[in-house]
Amino acid sequence: MPRLKHKLPSYCCHKASGQAVVTIDSRDVYLGRYGSTESKTKYEQVISRWLATRDEVTITVCQDAVPLDELRINELIVAYFEFADGYYRRNGAPTGEVNNIKDAVRPLGALYKMTRVARFGPTELKGARDAMIGSGLSRRVINARINRIRRVFKWGVENDLVEPQTLQALQAVAPLKKGRTTAKDYADVQPVPRKHIDAVTMDVSEQVRAMIELQLLTGMRPGEVILMRPCDIDRSNSTWLYRPRSHKTEHHGIERRVFVGPQAQVIIKPFLLRDGKTYLFSPQEAMLEHKRKRRRESKDPRIRACADLKITVSSRVGIRYTRTSYHNAIYKSCRRLSIAPWGPNRLRHNAATLLREQYGIEAARVVLGHTSPSTTEVYAEVDRGKAADVMAEVG
Repeated sequence: MPRLKHKLPSYCCHKASGQAVVTIDSRDVYLGRYGSTESKTKYEQVISRWLATRDEVTITVCQDAVPLDELRINELIVAYFEFADGYYRRNGAPTGEVNNIKDAVRPLGALYKMTRVARFGPTELKGARDAMIGSGLSRRVINARINRIRRVFKWGVENDLVEPQTLQALQAVAPLKKGRTTAKDYADVQPVPRKHIDAVTMDVSEQVRAMIELQLLTGMRPGEVILMRPCDIDRSNSTWLYRPRSHKTEHHGIERRVFVGPQAQVIIKPFLLRDGKTYLFSPQEAMLEHKRKRRRESKDPRIRACADLKITVSSRVGIRYTRTSYHNAIYKSCRRLSIAPWGPNRLRHNAATLLREQYGIEAARVVLGHTSPSTTEVYAEVDRGKAADVMAEVG
């Protein structure tokens, strides 16, 4: 029967003093009164620091040590993290799913870390869910996190660390229903008001403005537009074809194709005069342009006279935008303009709504790269104005 090679240092009771204690590298660390909230919190802190000192998590599946019926929740979580850190990667870097998993299992670590996996059932899963509700998370976020917790147990079944009946019992916990829970329900994400888009594009750099306009015309994801390079764009036909070298659904074996029409081509052309493998939109170039502009517009004539001299940019400024830096550029502009902040992913809603309104849901699905029309429905706002016009005539 498979076992775990190593286990986390246990939360124990020092009988002589009544204190909680954990042994770290042959040294006893006292945590306070056994069973108290303070001692358990300190235990988590000590374990976190202990894990941080190691180059890698050493828990692996093997044939000795901890029996399956003694495996505890904290040991299962650490074993799964080792797997997830290597699995959820793109271009050598961890994806956002790693942090999503950490957020999802946090209530397990807080409430049930010493619980045996074999005794973890629907009641305990609902207990973790209640903790999420109490923390103010929305219904949809909670449902997504509960699914991730079940994914941990599914992985455990796959690797003979969890009994199949444990996972089967957890699957009986139904998702939270709208209107039948105290969890918050937020309004659906709406397209960005056009006047807010126009205001931001007049305020940001040329590079960020081009990315915003490209997203509106093509429906690209932020992660796709920031990766554009000349070598990724097929310009042999009147409608260009962009194949992102990395995209959200590539691990499903799906090829992403972005068609670039005449209007989008006009936006891209000024950025094509570079090496084929150089990114079109560079924060370094944006910073250089910003510094030149400040020199030209300075009130000091000595600074204006230096406008055309060499300008250096910090090495910390990247050669391409990341999703975070792209989002931050828009967010900071919104703050400067005193308008409601919005992110670049909402521009997909604008593009989807326009495409659906003019060409139908199927056309919007293909352009946005969705495999199912139901996914496109999330992005495309229904044009209720048309329905009102029809009923004004019919009814």
